[in-house]
Amino acid sequence: MTQRGPAEFTPPPECPVFEPSWEEFQDPFAFINKIRPIAEKTGICKVRPPPDWQPPFACDVDRLHFTPRIQRLKELEAQTRVKLNFLDQLAKFWDLQGCSFKIPHVERKILDLYQLNKLVADEGGFNIVCTERRWTKIAMTMGFAPGKAIGSHLRAHYERILHPYNLFQSGTNLLCLQKPSLDEVNDKDYKPLDLLQRQNAPIQPSNTNAPARRAKRMKTETGCIKTEEAEDCDNRPNLRRRMGSLVVKAQPKPEIPIQVKEEPVEMKEVTPEPEKSKSRSKKNIPPPPVSSVDLVVCLVCGKGNDEDRLLLCDGCDDSYHTFCLIPPLNDVPKGDWRCPKCLTQECCKPQEAFGFEQAQRDYSLKAFGEMADSFKSDYFNMPVHMVPTELVEKEFWRLVATIEEDVIVEYGADIASKLFGSGFPIKGGKFKVAPQDEKYLQCGWNLNNMAMMTPSVLTHVPADICGMTLPWLYVGMCFSSFCWHIEDHWSYSINYLHWGEPKTWYGAPGFAAEQLEDVMKKLAPELFDSQPDLLHQLVTIMNPNTLMAHGVPIYRTNQCAGEFVITFPRSYHSGFNQGFNFAEAVNFCTVDWMPLGRQCVDHYRLLHRYCVFSHDEMVCTMAMKAGSLDVVLASAIQKDMQLMIKEERELREKVRKMGVVHCEIFRYDLLADDERQCEKCRTTCYLSALTCPCRPGVQVCLHHADDLCSCPVSKYILNYRFTLDDLYPMMNAVGKRAESYDDWASRVIEVMEAKLDKKRNVTVFRTLLEESDENGFPDNDLLRQLRLVTQDAEKCSAVAQQLLNGKRHTRYRICGGKSQNQLTVEEMRSFVRQIYNLPCCLTQAPLLKVLLNSIEDFQQHSEKLLSDDVCADAIGEVESLLEEGSQFDVFLPELSLLRERLEQARWLAGVQQAEDQLANPCGLTLDCMRRLIDRGVGLTPHPSTECTMARLQELLTISEELEEKAQALLKTRQPETLETLQAMLTQVEGVPAYLPNCLLLQDSVNRAKEWLQEAEDLQVGQTPVFSSLSNMVLRAHSIPVYLEPLKQLEVLVSEVQAWKETAAKTFLHKNSPFTLLEVGP
Repeated sequence: MTQRGPAEFTPPPECPVFEPSWEEFQDPFAFINKIRPIAEKTGICKVRPPPDWQPPFACDVDRLHFTPRIQRLKELEAQTRVKLNFLDQLAKFWDLQGCSFKIPHVERKILDLYQLNKLVADEGGFNIVCTERRWTKIAMTMGFAPGKAIGSHLRAHYERILHPYNLFQSGTNLLCLQKPSLDEVNDKDYKPLDLLQRQNAPIQPSNTNAPARRAKRMKTETGCIKTEEAEDCDNRPNLRRRMGSLVVKAQPKPEIPIQVKEEPVEMKEVTPEPEKSKSRSKKNIPPPPVSSVDLVVCLVCGKGNDEDRLLLCDGCDDSYHTFCLIPPLNDVPKGDWRCPKCLTQECCKPQEAFGFEQAQRDYSLKAFGEMADSFKSDYFNMPVHMVPTELVEKEFWRLVATIEEDVIVEYGADIASKLFGSGFPIKGGKFKVAPQDEKYLQCGWNLNNMAMMTPSVLTHVPADICGMTLPWLYVGMCFSSFCWHIEDHWSYSINYLHWGEPKTWYGAPGFAAEQLEDVMKKLAPELFDSQPDLLHQLVTIMNPNTLMAHGVPIYRTNQCAGEFVITFPRSYHSGFNQGFNFAEAVNFCTVDWMPLGRQCVDHYRLLHRYCVFSHDEMVCTMAMKAGSLDVVLASAIQKDMQLMIKEERELREKVRKMGVVHCEIFRYDLLADDERQCEKCRTTCYLSALTCPCRPGVQVCLHHADDLCSCPVSKYILNYRFTLDDLYPMMNAVGKRAESYDDWASRVIEVMEAKLDKKRNVTVFRTLLEESDENGFPDNDLLRQLRLVTQDAEKCSAVAQQLLNGKRHTRYRICGGKSQNQLTVEEMRSFVRQIYNLPCCLTQAPLLKVLLNSIEDFQQHSEKLLSDDVCADAIGEVESLLEEGSQFDVFLPELSLLRERLEQARWLAGVQQAEDQLANPCGLTLDCMRRLIDRGVGLTPHPSTECTMARLQELLTISEELEEKAQALLKTRQPETLETLQAMLTQVEGVPAYLPNCLLLQDSVNRAKEWLQEAEDLQVGQTPVFSSLSNMVLRAHSIPVYLEPLKQLEVLVSEVQAWKETAAKTFLHKNSPFTLLEVGP
């Protein structure tokens, strides 16, 4: 295991992405105001225009030439830069000691000397770590595996490289300047201090992978601290320009004759002294010919013996024994050497503020693109369009966190569009706009228009501000970055990517700005100690994962070509480019920014940061045009002026009490901004400032009245732009303009916040909306909230009225289904609660509550009825409930159940009615039973109906069997006997159904009985008439019953008929009109 590298980057969550419709896209400020409640929570958001919105690229490519900034990635990240600064200081320390510095390797990786130094300090220092044997713990903390004696290597490196530096930082090395008294020098022979007293060994670290040993100074091939003669230290490259085997070399200066110093041998102070000439005049030196070497003495011990061990400082010519120094040196350095005093003086010089260098060459857009594409394809070893954005992102954050790799990129940032033309077409520009593209000239999303549109208060800033009101152009390449920053004056910004590869963004919401600053100051305090306004310099980034680990909310997005990214007030943002691209950005400020703008000026004053424009001047400029101001802007200006005048009154009262008596009107607005800055805090003066005749052209703001000069306060002059009496009428004029809106707004707030019986009718809300339209009040949060509440109330009112009218009950009664928009009872309860929770009151609310109670009563009655058995007698009650329930325009599940119950009851009633008419052909016939069964099958199962269905089905089965038997008996060729038929009829008895065949069978049996009785009567009575016999025979043939006397009667009738025919032939002529009886005697 070796030292842990930076953890793999985890992308933060995505910021909101908005895709406005064409209608929403027409007004950029209205759309931004609409999405502001959402996007403010993330600090940044992305906007994708409608697909057909494709403005032409209008920049003059041939004329565009720029000199990019050079960015060394490892210098960008705050914590990495702290390490590099530490290594620079360490290298400078050893360079001034006449030694070269090389970062050692442990386990084949560069040793993190900064982390080692910090861990030892956190453990209590070198001595405590050594005494308590904590080197193994430190090695494990640094990520080294235990059991390899890495701790001893770390101790050796620390002891030889870092410990002397820390002694110097603590001032311990200056203790050697506390010389003994002259008596001690004269009375005692000099004895060098031992190593324990010096607290350290000579400066000669050994090879990392070998056990720590002390080696001779000249054995430089294996040491980490060595002297070389190949290069002058003044020409050495800066440490941060080198990688891996960073080496700082020092070359000894030509040997200089040692001169006797003129000053007495007294203990020197540590304060810096001017450099002294090596060829100093000797006119005060006594003339006796004494060797100058004999007169050079050590400032520590006061002796001049051991001349070969005496060092002469190359800065001040003071002399020291190598063994009198803390820590002592074994050998005389061969390079330039500085004494402890000069070392302190050189190393304590303040560092130059970090910033980006400009490239040495000038690029055209084409040349920069070729360079950028070549760099990316070479770096990733693949075509630029095939490199995943996720890979570029992880590699970027890996590179900025390591000092071993030195990747340099270039960024064409802050290119003035005024010089080379905007990427958007503009009126009067050199780019010829096609007729179909003329719409983009006036489009609000054209960044040349956005900053100066009416809703942006920057339209009232008198001068054009490059980068704020005039867009800036940005030409990026892979890894070129923009560091954590907020916009000037905490304004909004909008960035449009015209073309090229994506731009990766990170943002933090405005409410987390101070939290982000605190985290960065906590993790890199060394940078902020020297540059308190570091985050305003746009030169420092910090890994979003690090910020998120400390509780700062961070969001990201990839901005592709044709997309906008908007940052919100005081929202920190940073990012980098995925490759060659061209973007354009501008600032704008809306009404909601006004309070933040004043807070920003106060914040700038604390940081002594200059303003881009005067906030007070902008406010006063708007106040002087009060009549034409937007009413909402006028209201915001009035509130801002109240704060401004209150503060100005207090400050003027303060300087008056100080003793300032001279006052003059002064037009600060006629001066350039850099000519009217406060000498102390760099704030742009406008309302007032203090001056003094002793310092012409210098002024201070009233906040820093004590910092002007040392003259008596009575000489100060208070210069002011307006008297307080001038400011109040200005504020009142703005207030009058805003009064109508403020009155309207207060009434809106009043009705919106009303509770219970104080709520107003929805008509009041409609009136307020109409008033807003008539007066042209802006579409702000308050108006949108009023509109939303009114719309909700009107929707609720319409639904409530529909519920009360019950318009759709007929359709429901027919279909029994649920309408798409029909409410359930639970939804209606929620709806009633919603109505009562509205800020306004509706006239339908109490009626709706009564309706809800009726519905609940209906449900209770229905549940009771449905819990009883099905009864035919309940038809009326069910129909009544159904009629009542169908009046409610809500979804009632009981209605369908009641309809089912009604069908069940009606079916039972039908069965009962049929059973009551058994003798009637319209009664319970087979067809009737079949129809009833078919209807019953379609009914919802219920015990009552199921029982009746079973009984009915059984009856039908029996009836059908009987009918079939009866039919068979009636249609058989060989009629059955009467006894058989009577036995059949015995089975039919008691069957409660109308059986026509059985009835016919019964009729046949009855007729057969009558015929037999008649036949029996003929046999016992008088001789029958032939016609009667013939009639009986005929009647017998129509009876489907076997009649035993029939055969005998048929024979008799046949014989009589034959006799009649014979007699007729005998006694009657052919065709005679007479009968046989008429021709008899």
